[in-house]
Amino acid sequence: MFQLHCTKKLLDRIKPEIVASGPSDTALGSWYATAIFWKPQVAVLVSERTLLPVLMPLAPAATLARRFPAQLALVLKEHGVSSEFIAQEVWRMDKVQYAKTANRSVVGILNEFVKQAEFWLAAYAYEKGDDDDLLAISAKLAETPCSPLYKGPVSPDKALHELVKAGSQA
Repeated sequence: MFQLHCTKKLLDRIKPEIVASGPSDTALGSWYATAIFWKPQVAVLVSERTLLPVLMPLAPAATLARRFPAQLALVLKEHGVSSEFIAQEVWRMDKVQYAKTANRSVVGILNEFVKQAEFWLAAYAYEKGDDDDLLAISAKLAETPCSPLYKGPVSPDKALHELVKAGSQA
């Protein structure tokens, strides 16, 4: 089970049952999500634990949480994460609970990624609707230094690799 903390504009779009904020069973922790209302529309999701960004098509919005584990698996594979870690993470994401955003720091990073994603979406000419571009943009954003990570790995891609390495040694 994982928690998906959505911005108000995304909650208004999905209209899910909202629960109180709580822990996720996944290694990457809870996820924060918002929407970019481009054509086609894009969802931006960020791991609370590593700040790893994942971009994916928003439509159909009602199935976003069901489609998300498969997109996350592609992003993790793109980062060279082991298939065992990916399988465990996806397996733990069998259920989702929707919640309102609770961590302002992560919301700030999410908003920064949205601004950067808009630049990369234009650069990659996403209008043609190529999902491979979203994978490439997700990987590009993961290289961004993020202030909440400055005392450690600095960027989400490095935070991800530290988490996976720590998990494999446990």
